[in-house]
This record gives sequence, C-alpha cells and structure tokens, in this order.
Amino acid sequence: MLDSQHDIRAGASATVIAFGIFRLVNRRHPRALARIRPTQLALWSFAIATAHGAGLMLLPMYFGLCSVEKLDAAHQATSILMGRSLAMALLVSVIHALATVTAGGVLALLVYAWLGLRFLSQSWLNLDLVWAVSLILIGGVGLMTA
Repeated sequence: MLDSQHDIRAGASATVIAFGIFRLVNRRHPRALARIRPTQLALWSFAIATAHGAGLMLLPMYFGLCSVEKLDAAHQATSILMGRSLAMALLVSVIHALATVTAGGVLALLVYAWLGLRFLSQSWLNLDLVWAVSLILIGGVGLMTA
C-alpha cells in the first residue's frame, strides 16, 4: 500500500473534476477521431477507448490502492485465483471482455431491430453532457472519500 494514498486519490479526483468541467465548457468534439475510415473500425474503437480513459481503471490496482481484505468473499477468491497464475488472470480478462462485447452487441442489435435506423438518425441524446456531469459527480465523491 502506498504511503501517499490520500494524495494520489485527491489528485486523481481533482483531475477527474477538472476534466469534467473542461468537457462542460468545451463542447466541441474532437474531429480527428471522426475521420477514421469505416474499414478501420478496430483502430477507431481503440482510439475512442483510449481517449475516454478505459485503461485508467487499472491504475488503482497497480498503485496498490485495492486491498483484498476490503473485498467480499467472491472478489477475494477471484483475486487469489488470478494471483496464482498469469494464464488464469488473462483468461478472466478475456472472458470479461467477451461478456462486455457480447452484451453491447446484443443491445445494439435490439435497438436496431426494434427502433430502427430512422429513430437512431433522428433522435439525439447528449451523452457528452451526461459524461461531463458524471465525471464531476464521481470526482466529487472521490474527493470526499479521499
């Protein structure tokens, strides 16, 4: 466990709040990512996941901020299994990724089948606003619990 856990959590929370405020103020979406050809969908998906900080969720584990003692029995068992073998850790990660992709794909197909492309092209939900507000709220909760 790091000695400066409070400082890291407070700094991370402040960074998340600052980015949320930046997204509220700067509503312009980066156009460079929209210019990737449809044939390069995997590259586009990787770029978007990177731009939205998908890899940052692993930092608490690498910094030692997650301790097994604070977890419930199922998470403790998973931690023990993954700690014993790199192959098991990779298998758990692959199964988690497949479950996430499958769930997203099924939801996309259901929306397409029931609502259709016409609905999707005519309706708009400002997810950037939702994302910015959620970043500020989660950053605030993180700051209060740091």
